[in-house]
Amino acid sequence: MSEDAHKESPYFLIWGVLFALTVAEVFYAFMELPQFWLAFGLIVMAVWKALLVALYYMHLRFEPRRLWVLAASPLPLAVILVVVVIQEF
Repeated sequence: MSEDAHKESPYFLIWGVLFALTVAEVFYAFMELPQFWLAFGLIVMAVWKALLVALYYMHLRFEPRRLWVLAASPLPLAVILVVVVIQEF
């Protein structure tokens, strides 16, 4: 692997985006919305944050595809769990 293939990750930029998403989650949580839309919006922001952490801080962005498959294999189970929990509302 050459030096050009693996650029330095923009850690401070990703940290800023994660911080902004966290602040947005806090403000969003106190909005007067139906519970379904509140839960849906918070889940979308949490998934986006988890994706950023996995791609940049866990360096999955630069790994081979077979490692992506290994990391993504529990995601269908997580989706099932979230759907079941949302239906409890």
